Amino acid sequence: MRVSDFDFDLPPELIALRPARPRDSARMLVVEGDAPFTDRTVRDLPDLLREGDVLVFNDTRVIPAQLEGRRGEAKIGATLHKRIDLRRWQAFIRNAKRVREGDQLVFGGGVTAIAEARHADGSLTLAFEGEEPVEILLERAGTMPLPPYIAGKRATDAQDRADYQTMFAAEDGAVAAPTAALHFTDDLVAALDAKGVRRETITLHVGAGTFLPVKAENTDDHVMHSEWGRIDAATADRLNAGRAAGGRIIAVGTTSLRTLESAAATDGTIQPFVADTDIFITPGYRFRAVDGLMTNFHLPKSTLVMLVSALMGRERIMDVYAHAIAEGYRFYSYGDSSLLIP
Repeated sequence: MRVSDFDFDLPPELIALRPARPRDSARMLVVEGDAPFTDRTVRDLPDLLREGDVLVFNDTRVIPAQLEGRRGEAKIGATLHKRIDLRRWQAFIRNAKRVREGDQLVFGGGVTAIAEARHADGSLTLAFEGEEPVEILLERAGTMPLPPYIAGKRATDAQDRADYQTMFAAEDGAVAAPTAALHFTDDLVAALDAKGVRRETITLHVGAGTFLPVKAENTDDHVMHSEWGRIDAATADRLNAGRAAGGRIIAVGTTSLRTLESAAATDGTIQPFVADTDIFITPGYRFRAVDGLMTNFHLPKSTLVMLVSALMGRERIMDVYAHAIAEGYRFYSYGDSSLLIP
């Protein structure tokens, strides 16, 4: 399909620069099949789900993966993308033309790294020097890697350390938040528990590639970056049992959805999964593992707009986004939510 088929005009004032407070007060656009849209809030979610439904969250934790430093006299920036091993990360480099393989990059707090192999997408392998765990180095030198559409409008600050992390965050490794779950609070989870809605967590370490624009003109020509995911055997068994008992599997966020679909067999059963995935979901894809999706509103012409179009139909999603814009919904990572049930 043409990438331009997934374009729309978004007024810049609808890009949220801070999350709603409290988190579950965010608005939520509910789209079920061909029924009329309904404008609700996230805290209404227990009323919209059934006893036995299963919400699936991504428990990845965002690390302070944005680094500022120098190569000699040249200023450079690094956004870690994907862990390679204990001391090496693949990273996108700002001012990369000033960096050669073998150069030492000096960041804040005495943190240094050696630029190693350059990858086909222009990123570099960074090998961090010293004996301290890389996680400690990043806590000392790094900042939260806010999306460019936020970071380009304001500076990252201490509040983002809390705001850009979900209440389910447990496994270090993401450089972007699974933002659909940012809306959840203890009170909302308690209400969901009281309704009999079950919760499961899986892991996908979201990479910086999620922010890269689609440069191809046709979706067939776009190459997705891979990300590491995991679903353990016990979780897979519970998910399959919940669905067999009549519950719906509702992915909270596109990262959860892509992990579930990557782990699904052709008959729809979810298998244990520990691997990289570069699954690219576009219209025509046959969903196997999920029955619905809770997600924020995404960038024009992005792979995520293509994904929700595959779930609901492209024309339907274009109508959804037109409604959201007309009604003043807040967009992107800190924005409002939608509940999409095909």
